[in-house]
Amino acid sequence: MIMLRDLVTGYQGQGIGVPLDGRFDSGSMTAIVGANGSGKSTLLKTLAGLLPPVQGSLSFGPAGRPRIGYLPQQVEMDRQFPLTVFDVVAMGCWPASGLLRRINRAGQAAIWQALTRVGLETLAQCAISTLSGGQFQRMLFARLLVQEAPLILLDEPFSGIDKPTCGLLMTVIEQLHRQGRTIIVVLHDNQLVAQHFPQTLWLSSSQPAWGPSSRVLATWPDFAAPMPPLCLLSV
Repeated sequence: MIMLRDLVTGYQGQGIGVPLDGRFDSGSMTAIVGANGSGKSTLLKTLAGLLPPVQGSLSFGPAGRPRIGYLPQQVEMDRQFPLTVFDVVAMGCWPASGLLRRINRAGQAAIWQALTRVGLETLAQCAISTLSGGQFQRMLFARLLVQEAPLILLDEPFSGIDKPTCGLLMTVIEQLHRQGRTIIVVLHDNQLVAQHFPQTLWLSSSQPAWGPSSRVLATWPDFAAPMPPLCLLSV
């Protein structure tokens, strides 16, 4: 469980939006939506521990912060780095094997299984600079699969990819959710949210909405329109 208490996120002490109070339950699957500049990516980075809260706190229960599988937006990644697809997916083994240790048989099997699951087994030795946008994103999802992190944070994972790839990756997300992972995803597609995400957190500069997606979307079905006030619900 992730508990937010009077949480304000931002950069260099400058907050974005209003304070958030609520929780992401263990095993829940939540979409974070809102207008550009509403702080969606900033909240995700704060949950990942990459940014400190500007105000308030977030806590992860008695066990503390779990292992996290974090996928930033593609524009934040260097695609010219001289690595193969296999190299990148193998990075998912580092939490278990260590940075400098050789990957064991179980790790090798997990890598190939993940590559096959996203349809990239024939591109394993290709340089990442040669991949299309959809192939690059599938590679990053394969790394997530190898990580086996209990908390998965995805920032615009379907941006700039074709519909078949979007469908494949959405299937992977739903399978991870059925395995008990906690999944939090920044999205812009309200139809995708309505079809696949049980919970939604809508961020706005005035009154956020947090609760079952059916209620949030019924109250505000058009993401381009102003969000009317809605009580904050625990997830």
